[in-house]
Amino acid sequence: MKDALELYKSELLKWTAKVNLIGPEAKEHLDEHLAEALAAAEILQPRGQVLDFGSGGGLPAIPMAIVSPAARFHLVEADQKKWAFLKHIVRECGLSSQVYGDRLSRLLPRLPADLRFSLVVSRAVGNPEEWVPSLKEHLEDGAHIALFQGTPDAPAIAGFEREQAVALPRGTSNYLVLLTFHVEHRPT
Repeated sequence: MKDALELYKSELLKWTAKVNLIGPEAKEHLDEHLAEALAAAEILQPRGQVLDFGSGGGLPAIPMAIVSPAARFHLVEADQKKWAFLKHIVRECGLSSQVYGDRLSRLLPRLPADLRFSLVVSRAVGNPEEWVPSLKEHLEDGAHIALFQGTPDAPAIAGFEREQAVALPRGTSNYLVLLTFHVEHRPT
């Protein structure tokens, strides 16, 4: 596990020098970003099918996948250079993950109808009120939406229960905000 994390860190820095996978702040504080991803994995305990979109350079999904062998990560990234890196690092680290080079809105209709995610991870991607509802058909009952964001405020979204936000170790404005999905049972 430690070897895979070191390999990821090394490859991320090597590729970033050529492709700009992560910004200067993340590059300068990469160890803190890795620790944050590992802390999130400890909190979330990923299992089953996990969706991460806007995967970028793989933070937090790749470190989470490395320490979560009971999970199969589905990484969605539209940028071709970032997508190529994700495919490379998944292969090099031997992860049980699938990489999609697309936008979430175009991918969802093409996913198998019976695919259900137990966890969805997103780090600062758009407005959750706009994209979270689109996931309902692909979530299992009790699935968590984990939003890595700068405030502890959880958006109010129909069909999702807000949970308490958890402060993450990297700085004073980094939170893991959780929403829980519950299937609406309709009387027959």
